Amino acid sequence: MIIGKVTGTVVTTIGHPHYKGRRLLVVQPMIMAGDQADDDFLALDSTHAGIGDTVLVNREGNGARQVLHNPDACVISVIVGILDSIYLEK
Repeated sequence: MIIGKVTGTVVTTIGHPHYKGRRLLVVQPMIMAGDQADDDFLALDSTHAGIGDTVLVNREGNGARQVLHNPDACVISVIVGILDSIYLEK
């Protein structure tokens, strides 16, 4: 699981059947101070998240397919929750 911030949406001219009815969002992983930043990635939205939302993303293929209830889906990352707040303690 990864915590990230939704930074954009993706518009496609041709959609894959496994993505029907869902949006593709650009997610920027959140990191702790001093950690190396990871690249942004695409995630299929299952929560109606929007730009600026802090989200919880499942980035493991089998788990993502279970969220979609489709064992054959060609997906790796799925947004599974919108976070209201985060409290970190070091």
